Amino acid sequence: MIKNWLKNIGPGPLVAAAFIGPGTVTLCTLAGVGFGFALLWAMILSIVATIVLQEMSARIGIITQKGLADIIRSEIKNKSVRNLAILLILSAIVIGNAAYEAGNISGGVLGLETILTNTYITVGDWSINSLPTILGLLAFILLYIGNYKVLEKTLISLVILMSIAFLLTAILTKPDLTQIFKGAFIPSFPENSILVIMGLIGTTVVPYNLFLHASLVKEKWKDANDLKYARKDTYIAIILGGMVSMCIIISAAAIQAQEINNAADLALGLEPLFGSYAKYFLAIGLFAAGVTSAITAPLAAAYVAAGCLGWTSNLKSRKFRAVWIFVLSVGVLFSSFGIKSIEIIKFAQVANGLLLPVIAGFLLWLMNKGSILGKYKNSLTQNVLGFVILGFAVFLGLKSILKVFNIIQ
Repeated sequence: MIKNWLKNIGPGPLVAAAFIGPGTVTLCTLAGVGFGFALLWAMILSIVATIVLQEMSARIGIITQKGLADIIRSEIKNKSVRNLAILLILSAIVIGNAAYEAGNISGGVLGLETILTNTYITVGDWSINSLPTILGLLAFILLYIGNYKVLEKTLISLVILMSIAFLLTAILTKPDLTQIFKGAFIPSFPENSILVIMGLIGTTVVPYNLFLHASLVKEKWKDANDLKYARKDTYIAIILGGMVSMCIIISAAAIQAQEINNAADLALGLEPLFGSYAKYFLAIGLFAAGVTSAITAPLAAAYVAAGCLGWTSNLKSRKFRAVWIFVLSVGVLFSSFGIKSIEIIKFAQVANGLLLPVIAGFLLWLMNKGSILGKYKNSLTQNVLGFVILGFAVFLGLKSILKVFNIIQ
């Protein structure tokens, strides 16, 4: 039974790996430190929203055997609208992922630096951190091999490692289970928590995951009869990913100190309270979160570029490789030299703020087209859930854009 279940594990864990990046880890840490268990319900809401959208993405990928960007490009008949959509998608995903890749690699580095020391190399007047290059090389090798099964097994192993690390950290803090259930199932809005709540939802419902999932399921499954495996894979992986995020919030709630700014601080803060094991577990979890996102972000960018521009999405094709190499190289370079390209990141935030509701809208439109999905199009329940999530996506998008331009804090 276990062997059969393992055989049918697919892209779900890769999607979970993609949304549990260093940004999510840091935000969950701040949520726990600032509000204790009170915002766990926001993660429950995020998990439900992610499952609904990712199931649609997986369904359209299996039934059509095409990537989401391919279908959007072929179904939008108006040339101007199509070009605008392609420009927005390419800008948000390819340029955006290049901007965020430095954060992914830096997150993995933070985890290692919690354990290791003396990782800097001095070259003339420059002080260069060697760890980003090592992590970048690891990601490069795995992506360059171009074998989906190797990539899948590696990422699944890292997700399992990350899950165990964060779960053990949460258990070590001996949390109050009654308070956990109260925080998870009774929504509350503590003072100054709205932006954190929206952030928790925004870091879980990730636009590029919708493209990544639709592209990856067709590598694994070729027939509509496989939908049951894809759904089970999606549900289990996203619930597991959500539980990891919740474990980080629970761990952070044990630290009642305002000087905690990221997960590395949390790892060090847990040490005097719960021993060195807590520090090591959390550091390993942060490392795994950084590496998995450092691999999935360039991969998603390459799939999106291939779909938007009509290229083959073969993992070994030159154009496909050129995109992920560009994204990965920018990340390694910026992380190694400590460069923070604020303007690029702001641009990426604006583009992603626009992209999430646009893609959610496109996805719902496509999911109701009998010409594409036939009997597998959305049911009434799926549409109701989808449109509620679309409303959230619009709100999230507006919030992120207003925040970038300092209209709201």
